[in-house]
Amino acid sequence: MKKLLLLAALAGVGYVVYRQVTAKKAEQDLWSEATSEPDLR
Repeated sequence: MKKLLLLAALAGVGYVVYRQVTAKKAEQDLWSEATSEPDLR
């Protein structure tokens, strides 16, 4: 039972880290798009 709880806790921590990484990448992409030179073709 303790192993199952430990596995669930590790999965939860992994999910939180994954969400933070994807949110940071999305924010970086948005910031990069907002601060890039406009395409004036």
